[in-house]
Amino acid sequence: MGSRSPLRVLALLFLATLSSARLRAQVLDFESGGLKYKALTRGGVTIMFAPLPTKVLGYTILQVAISNGSPTSWSFRPEDFRFERDGGQRIQAVSAGSVVKQLLDHASRGDVGRLISAYEAALFGNSQVHSTNGYEERRQDYLAIGSTKLKAAAAASAIALVTTKLAPGQSTDGAVFYPSGGKPLGSGKLIVNAAAEVFEFPVEAETPQRASR
Repeated sequence: MGSRSPLRVLALLFLATLSSARLRAQVLDFESGGLKYKALTRGGVTIMFAPLPTKVLGYTILQVAISNGSPTSWSFRPEDFRFERDGGQRIQAVSAGSVVKQLLDHASRGDVGRLISAYEAALFGNSQVHSTNGYEERRQDYLAIGSTKLKAAAAASAIALVTTKLAPGQSTDGAVFYPSGGKPLGSGKLIVNAAAEVFEFPVEAETPQRASR
């Protein structure tokens, strides 16, 4: 019996290491529509994101999609997302209301147009996103107001990820905005505290791309 005890300890250590490796391997990397996505599932909830190439008013923007495959309804909001740079600096995502107000007060029509184009290209180019209550639904609701003066507000409001409660089987998408002074987020990790879980994504620094001529 005594000679088997060390073997059992080694076996337990091996299983613990294997389980830890499997947990780390749950972050899935894939490319779609020219963007690099990361996806992670915790407790039946899947969150995926990709940085958008367009930056507006000094914000770095992530296109986010959330799917609730759990048996419980959960609420999600932009403030659940934070980025921690290597070195310890934390950048909190801005609320949807603050983003929309800034876009309306300071962004030009061209800025909003480029943002819409970049977001729609990311959304429609990703076959993994099938939202039941996302950008398309919000856009239709806002445009139904019918006021020409509100079109810019409708476009900005539809793109931003808003606080949303997802029932089992529902999904949503939206843009999450980080005040980064127009600079890339850099290397670090994206942390999402939501659905009674902690979603942690390792993020590598973006590779500079040469401008096309």
